Amino acid sequence: MRLAHVLATALTAALLLAGCGGSDAPPRPSGEVTVATGNRGGVYAEYGAGYADLIERRLPATSARVLHTGGSVDNLRRVGAGEARVGFTLADSAADAIAGRAPFTGRVPVVALAALYDNYVQLVVAADSPVRSVKELRGRRVSVGAEGSGTAIVAERVLDVAGLSADDDVTGQRLDVRESASALADGRIDAFFWSGGLPTAAITELRRTTPIRLVDLGDVVGALTESYGELYTETTVPAVVYGAQSAVTTVSVPNALVVRRDMPEAEAYWLTRLLFDGQSRLIRAHPEARRLDRRTAIATYPLDLHPGAERWYRESHP
Repeated sequence: MRLAHVLATALTAALLLAGCGGSDAPPRPSGEVTVATGNRGGVYAEYGAGYADLIERRLPATSARVLHTGGSVDNLRRVGAGEARVGFTLADSAADAIAGRAPFTGRVPVVALAALYDNYVQLVVAADSPVRSVKELRGRRVSVGAEGSGTAIVAERVLDVAGLSADDDVTGQRLDVRESASALADGRIDAFFWSGGLPTAAITELRRTTPIRLVDLGDVVGALTESYGELYTETTVPAVVYGAQSAVTTVSVPNALVVRRDMPEAEAYWLTRLLFDGQSRLIRAHPEARRLDRRTAIATYPLDLHPGAERWYRESHP
């Protein structure tokens, strides 16, 4: 995490946690809440299903619907257009959305309820593959993630800093994580990128039938963080996650839960509060929910916090 990010996070925390809240909670919302998640077999889908179930259990006048999507980019577009009330996104995709940069055609009016956990960029190959680095993907069949996914954005950036083009130097395919796993098992592709939490169910399921390994990204991490900024942090995927012989170097990207900027304050308050009140249920949906913490959840850079979320964090201070 770069210094500017640390200072911004510390300032936000100081402001939000400065006072104790004694005011009454706002009225509970009603109506339907559509939760935009991601690929089936990915963490967003499992986490989002748990969250939707929680909404229905804890907000009696509210119904919830899970929407499986391409991923972060798709979710941001849907939330911005009002097609979903809440969505999961990677911070790098969100940065492009609020700035109106490609693949978005204009600024997307989204803000955050919470930072959730970190995604890990994973490059998966068969265990006996000759590919040992990103550069060795040249001329090979590679899934760079589904259309509308955050995976596609970071995969293209990883290829770019390695001197490769997703259009010219590899035979790129746009498959979601389950389709990618199936294609690798069948020999229809040589590798696939995935940006997700640990473990990702589709990869765990794949290794039960097909020997696989993750390619170490250590040779491109420096160039990636230098070219694309502080949203990428060098880290490792521990060996124990997928039963590998050793950990591999990669980058992580924060995740956030986003809503439209104009969502009513009471609704944003309750959607934020439910994350914490029902955390034990979310952990049963996916273990990444263990990483949800009130003090780090407010570190939503580059996204602003919704005022309703701010209210909950401020008033929940012990």
